[in-house]
Amino acid sequence: MNDLKKINYLIWTLIILFFTACVANKTGFKSEIKFAKNSIVAHRGAWKKENYPENSIASLQQAIKIKATASEFDVRMTADDSLIINHDPHYNKLLIEQTKYSDLVVHKLANGETLASLKEYILAGIRNNTSTRLVCEIKPSDISKERAITIATKVVRQVQQLKAEKWVVFISFDYEILKQIRKIDAQVSLQYLEGNKSPEELKADGISGMDYHFSVFQKHPDWIERAKKNNITLNVWTVNDPQDMDWLIANNFDFITTNEPELLAERIANKGN
Repeated sequence: MNDLKKINYLIWTLIILFFTACVANKTGFKSEIKFAKNSIVAHRGAWKKENYPENSIASLQQAIKIKATASEFDVRMTADDSLIINHDPHYNKLLIEQTKYSDLVVHKLANGETLASLKEYILAGIRNNTSTRLVCEIKPSDISKERAITIATKVVRQVQQLKAEKWVVFISFDYEILKQIRKIDAQVSLQYLEGNKSPEELKADGISGMDYHFSVFQKHPDWIERAKKNNITLNVWTVNDPQDMDWLIANNFDFITTNEPELLAERIANKGN
């Protein structure tokens, strides 16, 4: 390589580095992610203490502020195939799957926010966030199994387009949704919600975690050790009682999903006292 080529190569390298830095600064993205070393998953965000709407960007940002290790949220698809953030099948008395996006967003959340699209929510969740995972629950479709698979595919593709894979964990009550996601992405973390699969069954299907109701682990206490033996992540929903929290902390659950993230933080801090 002659001197002129070396100079041109150096110039273009510096230009690329400069624009990469500008993009990173503008979006707030940070390459180094060190998720908070606690088990707190804020259920639909950290909404209760500050009286934010569930599944709002405000509750998501509050979960990040308190450094919960994860913040959970729910995704549904409108009649015109828009992905939006809402838990129930209806919003403002309108069935989401039978209503166009434009007819839903005219109704604001209680804090004045616009009903968030998945893109808006993910972008808000990864900006200046190096501590908190985004636990994305994909809701089954009430229309058809085929539509549920379409929704799952669209959600994963959106996350990939936003380059947010490092932050996102996918969960669902629909086992086929999780199996579809695994076909698309071999690395992403998946957790099953229904509670009717053993750790060994999950492992066989490439599902990396069990996220079951507390009562399931009471019925199958042996699943806790079997999950650990098979490297299946342990999560539990939705735990708000201090005594239940203490039991789960003592049994070293990886994640505890709760509407009371601040209370859970206190119980974790008091462990062994």
